[in-house]
Amino acid sequence: MPEAPARTASATAVHRVVDAVWRMESARIVGALTRVTGDVGLAEELAQDALVAALEKWPEAGVPDKPGAWLMAAAKHRAIDTFRRTENLQRKTAELGRELVQREQEDPDWAAALDEVVEDDVLRLVLISCHPVLSREARVALTLRLVGGLTTDEIARAFLVAESTVAQRIVRAKRTLTAARVPFEVPAGAEFTARLGSVLEVVYLIFNEGYSATSGQEWVRPALCQEALRLGRILAGLTPGESEVHGLVALMEIQASRLRARVGPSGEPVLLADQDRARWDRTLIGRGLAELERAERAGAGLGPYALQAAIAACHARAATVEDTDWPRIAALYEALAELSPSPVVELNRAVAVSRAYGPAAGLELVEALADVPALQGYHLLPTVRGDLLEQLGRRDEARAEFQRAATLTRNERERGVLIGRAEACARQVGA
Repeated sequence: MPEAPARTASATAVHRVVDAVWRMESARIVGALTRVTGDVGLAEELAQDALVAALEKWPEAGVPDKPGAWLMAAAKHRAIDTFRRTENLQRKTAELGRELVQREQEDPDWAAALDEVVEDDVLRLVLISCHPVLSREARVALTLRLVGGLTTDEIARAFLVAESTVAQRIVRAKRTLTAARVPFEVPAGAEFTARLGSVLEVVYLIFNEGYSATSGQEWVRPALCQEALRLGRILAGLTPGESEVHGLVALMEIQASRLRARVGPSGEPVLLADQDRARWDRTLIGRGLAELERAERAGAGLGPYALQAAIAACHARAATVEDTDWPRIAALYEALAELSPSPVVELNRAVAVSRAYGPAAGLELVEALADVPALQGYHLLPTVRGDLLEQLGRRDEARAEFQRAATLTRNERERGVLIGRAEACARQVGA
């Protein structure tokens, strides 16, 4: 392999490094491999093979100085091996294989060049994953898998659907793209506009996974937020007249401004009401407010992302939680619920209503969501209910809700906070 190991490490530590590198590099690796192979399914398989090789070799040899280049080189060598041993390839695939072998002979450092991926390779990967030949659900699931590097479980939790359903969508999507011979390119005109809605949804879901990780030991994954922001900014540059693109970028900029304040000294979650607002990034807030203005100028009315950005702007402009314009936030959530109905939006509206008009008013809205099927495994439903019950002094009921929420979340940091709140309620009941 091309890089000398920087150090040796325990298998557990190396596995954590491999996971982190995969999160950061997988989209670029899959994108670059798709560009040269023309097959997104094959590209992901080659990238996964390289990941397995890293898990096998890095614990013994140490983590390379440039792990992304190492993974790219490993994937490239597997591509060459695949092309060499496959006898019945179609003409185009055979030509690609010969090109890969020739490049290896002429330029042994080709992998290093591929590591410097063309800036919009990841965007191409998003757009091919959002091709109209796929269903909406398949587009989003495949892009989260390829671009976000998320597991099927994490995607399933983002959609509130079964993991097996997501796995089937991804497999079928890759097969469909291969069969349809979808070109690896940025579409133009009406075709680009047609894909834009699902692309924006994908980008925001990637951002959300970074902003509030569904599982694991980390509460936030800033690299995913940064990647989503990068994609959003590229889209905004490509579509300056699209209000919702600017709305999404505004929303992500403002939310990203809170990332440093959302994590405590030991990595524990810090909720909005407890955050040190001096740690909010004013530069990102300024950029977000400017994007929100562009969204307002570009469209006749605010769409779902721009409405959410307007909600985030209310928080960003407030010096304290008490100074927040909660009635306006509640009204914006009501408008969002009319434009884009969702039980999650209704749950957020209940929180805003509780702040604006009291916990009893919010709890009434939450109770109406108790039997909604999509929220049955959603940990934030009992979390919000527990918070409102605690404010109303019904601490024994609140404790039960926090305990239930703790069993539903897959994020270890969040689980610790919920258990702590349940224990605090129990102490107050026993006092």
